Amino acid sequence: MPTSVTYTATLAVNRSTAEFLAAQLAAHRLTRRTRAGTRALGPFSQAVLVLRWFLEDTRVRDLAVDNSIGRSTAYAYLHEGIDVLAAQAPDLHTALEEAKTAGATHLNLDGTVVRTDRVSTPSPNGADLWWSGKHKHHGGNIQVMSDPDGWPLWTSEVRPGREHDTTCAKAAKELLPALEDLAQTGLLTLADLGYENLSPAVRHPIKKPKNGRLTEDQRAYNQVIRGVHAVAERANSLLKTTFKALRRVTLDPWRIGAITRAALVLLRLEHGRHT
Repeated sequence: MPTSVTYTATLAVNRSTAEFLAAQLAAHRLTRRTRAGTRALGPFSQAVLVLRWFLEDTRVRDLAVDNSIGRSTAYAYLHEGIDVLAAQAPDLHTALEEAKTAGATHLNLDGTVVRTDRVSTPSPNGADLWWSGKHKHHGGNIQVMSDPDGWPLWTSEVRPGREHDTTCAKAAKELLPALEDLAQTGLLTLADLGYENLSPAVRHPIKKPKNGRLTEDQRAYNQVIRGVHAVAERANSLLKTTFKALRRVTLDPWRIGAITRAALVLLRLEHGRHT
């Protein structure tokens, strides 16, 4: 008599998204010259495995059991799917051109910390590299560029959670030059005070001076900047609420950048929207 329970479940994703990922995985196998019959799962089954992890944060050991494969094989299939998807994400130049062509009035830049399991990695000064003092948990910092209505356009590589947004933005070497070039055309980028004095192309609220007060005009300016930029939180929320895997990453934290880019590709597919 069987001791396990089998049930049927439906994955909340468009079939076209699964078919797209399956096609990309099949093409990847051809590129690697994978011999027929040497894989435990076909491209579509592998695509479903990857999507279950992104959407439901299904444990890898459960994915392995459900597909009758070893845990190491499940991890290999998952990482392969992440890389195949991440390769489809738009680079910064493409994302900015899409926004400009779509008639964006401005762009938003915001950082988000993706929570991770505890990672004990000392930095050069001995502090915990992945510990975010602001958020009080371990995580990786991702810079997110979004359009005026908070639709994510581009995400950066991951930086350790202890780093501030300005440091992370500077670490994305192509980011500031691209935004400064864009500012020459009149398209500015809005940010919060975490990006203070980062670049003339990035406009942020005016910081209240120590032992001083802001003028009425400065307060009005801050109210406008914060009101317009507030929608940038929607970009981070879209990624984290759509994909449970981004709420707490249990893989190597240096993989968070690729995971987020892969999630962005899936989000674009699900909504049929690029800009």
